[in-house]
Amino acid sequence: MPLPIQNPVTTPFDSRHFRHALSQFATGVTVITTRTADGTMLGLTATSFNSVSLQPPLVLWSLGCTANSMAGFNDSTHYIINVLAADQSALANRFASRIEDRFADIALDFSANGQPVLRGAVAWFECSNRSRYPEGDHIIFVGEVTHCEVGSGAPLVYYGGAYCSASALPAA
Repeated sequence: MPLPIQNPVTTPFDSRHFRHALSQFATGVTVITTRTADGTMLGLTATSFNSVSLQPPLVLWSLGCTANSMAGFNDSTHYIINVLAADQSALANRFASRIEDRFADIALDFSANGQPVLRGAVAWFECSNRSRYPEGDHIIFVGEVTHCEVGSGAPLVYYGGAYCSASALPAA
């Protein structure tokens, strides 16, 4: 026999309250980058990065359905997930902004597949664009990791609507 529910919540669902509750979950900060077939570089800040599987090596991230870069990421064969370092909050802000050329004057390297890698990231993952799943107002991208590298330093963290350092975490 199921137990009776004690003090059931009866208030209507509130989207602002939902966002506030989500902000209590600290996440790492990434910049997802790609280069389209015509050579155009695209990049955006995302905190929706997560591991999926070790065999095969899969990760995921999500992008709003109405994002200007949706077509470019949807059509790209590969992309890079750059895990930002604690001192890279300016990069996070830059790639979250609506400026025209987010890559102007940015220190870059390029992967074996020609994808842009941000210098100074604490880790980066090159992924083949394996699959996409529409859910709600976002598309979930699942990437198969074809190469990854680990840098040094503490990661940038997003918590409570602000960037902070995870420097108190033990070094990996």
